[in-house]
Amino acid sequence: MTKVVRHLLSRLASSPQLPRPRLGSNAAREGADALPASEAHALPGMASPMTVTLLNYAYLQVLDLLTTSAFLLAGVREANPLVLFAIRLAPNALVGLVAVKSMAIMLGLVCWWTSRARLLLTATAFYAVLVA
Repeated sequence: MTKVVRHLLSRLASSPQLPRPRLGSNAAREGADALPASEAHALPGMASPMTVTLLNYAYLQVLDLLTTSAFLLAGVREANPLVLFAIRLAPNALVGLVAVKSMAIMLGLVCWWTSRARLLLTATAFYAVLVA
């Protein structure tokens, strides 16, 4: 067994180093698969802090959908004029609410893809306070 391990280690030591792929905005210019710049500083095997913020943001959007639905069922009127417009335009309130929350998650994805960390973090903090 040790002969096999020594042989493999000697072959690895003598093999040339493979070039490391570049991440972020340079990848698109060099023809490699483009990753968002938000992933450029992620540790191997771990999500970047911006990805974690995006997941928290999406989770808070789902919680806001649930709390808004509960308030609407209890007879409380929606205060956000954009959401109120979507609810009135949709065939039922849930469809309008899901449409607005889907758009909000898409905006979060745009923030993530364009590396707007501060904007995404601010929106996440706002929804954390709103849902709490």
